[in-house]
Amino acid sequence: MSGEEIVVRSLQKLLTERNHRISTYFRSSAEISGNKLGMAKAFFTGIYNVSSKQQVRHLIRTQKPDIVHIHNVFPLISPSVLGECRRAGVPIVMTVHNYRLVCPNGLHMTKGVVCERCNNGREWNCVINRCEGSLLKSTGYAIRNAVARKMKLFHRNVTLYAALTDFQKSKLVRAGFPADRISVLPNMIHSTTPASEELGNWVGYVGRVSREKGIETLLAAAAKLPHIEFRIAGAYDRMSHLLDGAPENVKFVGHLNSEELPSFYRRSRMIVLCSTWFEGFPTVITEAKMHGKPVICSRIGGLPEIVDDGRTGLLFTPGNEHELAEHIQTLWSDPRRCMEMGASGREKAIREYSADRYYQRLVHIYERAIELRPHLLSP
Repeated sequence: MSGEEIVVRSLQKLLTERNHRISTYFRSSAEISGNKLGMAKAFFTGIYNVSSKQQVRHLIRTQKPDIVHIHNVFPLISPSVLGECRRAGVPIVMTVHNYRLVCPNGLHMTKGVVCERCNNGREWNCVINRCEGSLLKSTGYAIRNAVARKMKLFHRNVTLYAALTDFQKSKLVRAGFPADRISVLPNMIHSTTPASEELGNWVGYVGRVSREKGIETLLAAAAKLPHIEFRIAGAYDRMSHLLDGAPENVKFVGHLNSEELPSFYRRSRMIVLCSTWFEGFPTVITEAKMHGKPVICSRIGGLPEIVDDGRTGLLFTPGNEHELAEHIQTLWSDPRRCMEMGASGREKAIREYSADRYYQRLVHIYERAIELRPHLLSP
């Protein structure tokens, strides 16, 4: 399950527990067949999906919602549903989980490095660089972003945007989205697990094993610290070749489910996040904090907003395995500092990212969106 899906499910649970009536509309990329016909269909439905538009229109008429909360309209729902909501006079709040509103592939990354060349109406760079691998897929992603931008499908129809960090908000503003219609809504903690009393026996990593996650940096740092054990939890099918060349002190444990992860966190002395892309709001950080574990992560994007350098963890320059290894050794050899940082991280997580704090922020956003209802039908 992706981080975005976890956030959506947690939001459903939160609103239901607070006695809100909710209706959901989901489309899955699993509906897209892997053959050329299926890919061609996805090309067009990503731009304009008639069936999704009709189904959302029916939902609005029958459910009569006060708010429509959008999380992702790609690849099957399409921005065509946004106009239906506006014409019905229903305000739209959109959580911005990634950078797809300004970057066709949503990562601000191509060929393993940070890239912002598609900004300001230059989506053709996605095609030239084949950011999605195939020419067809890259072209489809570029076109759907260009169409949405030229027709102002998001600008005209979304009432308020919920960015995950101030950094993400700054990227939207730079791309022309109105600052007064963007609120910052960090992800919430998904559990209230007690803090771990174990110091931990290894350095842990939780997340997908992919290039933008900086796994190669982590392996290089691990090679410099042969006396420390590293364990990597996450599906590694994208980079399975790394297993053969990994240092002997590194163990890939594969994907862990929600029942297995708590034990992994408890038995980790610290959690490391080595991303080389801007990230959104990684749930692994708040999960580590709730278990009382310090986090060492890249100084990139909005991550410094979540991890306070020297207080709840340590930051390092993305891709710098020397600095990362030094930070790991520093905390590993100072158990007391490790525990203190973990305790500070847990305190911040409860204060800033609890369900109550999230709900407080969310209701404020919803109320603001409803106040703007009279302006929804303006051009």
